[in-house]
Amino acid sequence: MTNNYNELINIFASITNKDEMKKFLEEILTDKERISITLRWQLMKDINSGKSQREIASEHHLSLCKITRGSKILKSPNSICKKYLNQ
Repeated sequence: MTNNYNELINIFASITNKDEMKKFLEEILTDKERISITLRWQLMKDINSGKSQREIASEHHLSLCKITRGSKILKSPNSICKKYLNQ
Protein backbone atom coordinates (compact mmCIF):
# COMPACT_ATOMS: atom_id res chain seq x y z
CA MET A 1 0.00 0.00 0.00
CA THR A 2 2.75 2.46 0.94
CA ASN A 3 4.53 1.97 -2.39
CA ASN A 4 1.32 2.62 -4.33
CA TYR A 5 0.57 5.69 -2.21
CA ASN A 6 4.04 7.11 -2.81
CA GLU A 7 3.74 6.32 -6.51
CA LEU A 8 0.47 8.26 -6.70
CA ILE A 9 2.02 11.19 -4.85
CA ASN A 10 4.83 11.27 -7.40
CA ILE A 11 2.33 11.17 -10.26
CA PHE A 12 0.25 14.01 -8.75
CA ALA A 13 3.40 16.06 -8.22
CA SER A 14 4.54 15.49 -11.80
CA ILE A 15 1.29 16.55 -13.53
CA THR A 16 1.50 20.26 -14.30
CA ASN A 17 -1.20 20.53 -16.96
CA LYS A 18 -4.75 21.19 -15.65
CA ASP A 19 -6.44 19.26 -18.46
CA GLU A 20 -4.15 16.29 -17.88
CA MET A 21 -4.84 16.38 -14.12
CA LYS A 22 -8.59 16.53 -14.76
CA LYS A 23 -8.41 13.54 -17.09
CA PHE A 24 -6.20 11.60 -14.66
CA LEU A 25 -8.66 12.19 -11.80
CA GLU A 26 -11.61 11.26 -14.02
CA GLU A 27 -9.84 8.03 -14.99
CA ILE A 28 -8.70 6.98 -11.53
CA LEU A 29 -11.67 8.13 -9.40
CA THR A 30 -15.36 7.26 -9.70
CA ASP A 31 -17.95 10.04 -9.93
CA LYS A 32 -18.83 9.39 -6.27
CA GLU A 33 -15.18 9.65 -5.19
CA ARG A 34 -14.73 12.93 -7.08
CA ILE A 35 -17.91 14.31 -5.49
CA SER A 36 -16.70 13.22 -2.06
CA ILE A 37 -13.26 14.81 -2.38
CA THR A 38 -14.81 17.99 -3.81
CA LEU A 39 -17.23 18.15 -0.88
CA ARG A 40 -14.31 17.64 1.54
CA TRP A 41 -12.54 20.65 -0.03
CA GLN A 42 -15.75 22.72 0.18
CA LEU A 43 -16.14 22.02 3.87
CA MET A 44 -12.50 23.00 4.43
CA LYS A 45 -13.24 26.27 2.61
CA ASP A 46 -16.36 26.79 4.73
CA ILE A 47 -14.46 26.17 7.97
CA ASN A 48 -11.68 28.50 6.87
CA SER A 49 -14.21 31.22 6.03
CA GLY A 50 -15.55 31.13 9.60
CA LYS A 51 -18.81 29.23 9.17
CA SER A 52 -19.85 27.27 12.25
CA GLN A 53 -19.55 23.49 12.21
CA ARG A 54 -23.29 23.12 12.76
CA GLU A 55 -24.04 25.46 9.86
CA ILE A 56 -21.74 23.45 7.58
CA ALA A 57 -23.26 20.14 8.74
CA SER A 58 -26.76 21.39 8.02
CA GLU A 59 -25.87 22.94 4.66
CA HIS A 60 -24.03 19.89 3.29
CA HIS A 61 -25.83 17.12 5.23
CA LEU A 62 -22.60 15.96 6.88
CA SER A 63 -21.77 14.52 10.25
CA LEU A 64 -19.99 16.75 12.72
CA CYS A 65 -17.15 14.17 12.80
CA LYS A 66 -16.12 14.96 9.21
CA ILE A 67 -16.22 18.65 9.91
CA THR A 68 -14.32 18.32 13.18
CA ARG A 69 -11.55 16.49 11.33
CA GLY A 70 -11.29 19.35 8.85
CA SER A 71 -11.29 21.88 11.67
CA LYS A 72 -8.42 20.09 13.42
CA ILE A 73 -6.43 20.03 10.19
CA LEU A 74 -6.86 23.77 9.71
CA LYS A 75 -5.80 24.50 13.30
CA SER A 76 -2.49 22.73 12.77
CA PRO A 77 0.34 25.27 12.34
CA ASN A 78 1.83 23.15 9.52
CA SER A 79 -1.42 22.63 7.60
CA ILE A 80 -0.85 22.43 3.85
CA CYS A 81 -4.60 22.75 3.30
CA LYS A 82 -4.63 26.07 5.17
CA LYS A 83 -1.69 27.25 3.10
CA TYR A 84 -3.57 26.63 -0.14
CA LEU A 85 -6.88 27.96 1.18
CA ASN A 86 -5.19 31.25 2.05
CA GLN A 87 -3.50 31.73 -1.31
